[in-house]
Amino acid sequence: MERLRKVKYPGFSRDIVSFGLVKSVAFEDGVARVSLAIATNDPKVPKQLKDDVEAALRSLEGVRQAVVELSVQAARAPAAGPGPGGARMGAPKGILRSVAIASGKGGVGKSTFAVNLACALAQVLSARGRPGRVGLMDIDIYGPSVPLMIGLHGRPEVEGEGPASVLVPMERHGVKVMSMGFLVDENTPVVWRGPMVMKTVQQFVQNVKWGELDVLLVDLPPGTGDAQLSLVQTLPLDGAVIVTTPQLAATQVALKGGLMFQKVNVPLLGVAENMSHFVDPSGQKHLLFGSGGGIATAERLGTVLLGQVPLIPAIREGGDRGMPIAVGEPESHAAGVFRAIAEALLAALDRPGSRPL
Repeated sequence: MERLRKVKYPGFSRDIVSFGLVKSVAFEDGVARVSLAIATNDPKVPKQLKDDVEAALRSLEGVRQAVVELSVQAARAPAAGPGPGGARMGAPKGILRSVAIASGKGGVGKSTFAVNLACALAQVLSARGRPGRVGLMDIDIYGPSVPLMIGLHGRPEVEGEGPASVLVPMERHGVKVMSMGFLVDENTPVVWRGPMVMKTVQQFVQNVKWGELDVLLVDLPPGTGDAQLSLVQTLPLDGAVIVTTPQLAATQVALKGGLMFQKVNVPLLGVAENMSHFVDPSGQKHLLFGSGGGIATAERLGTVLLGQVPLIPAIREGGDRGMPIAVGEPESHAAGVFRAIAEALLAALDRPGSRPL
């Protein structure tokens, strides 16, 4: 399996293991056997994959023969890189980029950050002549707070009937939103085991009519559990942003969250330091949670610090009334920080050969 992680899917920087294409492996009497299941319309891909896997396995000491079994199904859309009319393998057609917003632990303001970042992205893209091109998928299954923070209530519409039906995301502040909070009663706790969480993640990716999006942000629950792994297996992520607060108790766990994405070959686009500092009415800055945690985490993960979001009552107040500060007070310092992070994120996602964002 470690050797197979070095085999890239043709045309992608991701390996076949992180893409979930390896169904079984076995080794006996010098014979290595691998079973792959792929979906493609390109007749060249199966042969190239078979040759690459055989070459990788034969290079291992003790392997005298490599047997590769391929199960090939027609893909619903061409397995092309992001571009005009292009869709990536496993990604819903029309979604050009997908980014996970993650944290190692709870209580660092990840959902507040995700909502404001989504609104800031919508503002930046709208200024570029691309309105309505941002989505926010809230898969914080056990504590979905995005509906409250972005000011959405009610139930999403269902389009179609039976197995072909899809959910239509709700929209506010230029952001298309889907959340578990739309589908359960406000006072009903979600008490699910892993398989139910995995199924919900898959449905939010595959059975929601997202339409044409430049960026889909995915607000993950804290930790490195079922939801995170399900997302990686279901949606090819273009990257992840790690949210932390400055203190050691948060950064130690944030580091683990970042390392998880590295293990499954998801690029880390950067670290955001939330609740970085408090500025009192006199203008004096107070480092309530210490300092330097965000940049230290970024350096240890080999990525960049995207920005430092201040700890101010207006951010909390905006979330409580469904008017994120990025929208409610667009000229404020905090809103400027979110827009700067949005610009940095778009720059990191703008790859050579892809449609500019």
